[in-house]
Amino acid sequence: MNQYEMVVLIVALVMFASVIRSVLGGRRGRNRDQLPARDDAEAQRLRDEVRQLKERLQVIERITVEKENSLEREIERLRDQ
Repeated sequence: MNQYEMVVLIVALVMFASVIRSVLGGRRGRNRDQLPARDDAEAQRLRDEVRQLKERLQVIERITVEKENSLEREIERLRDQ
């Protein structure tokens, strides 16, 4: 067996072992979708923070649009003079 055949054989064995590990790992009863309680609390805190940030962003967008509209009206008023 030459060295290239040996490399191909090693790569094939590693790939086969990875596939077997992933298949068997899924059947061991590990549920990766379920988080521990402390992670759920952290996730809820982060969701609340994201919600608050979205609300703040909406306010900032509204203020920006109002300022742009008022600035546009002021420019038009000055042009009309």
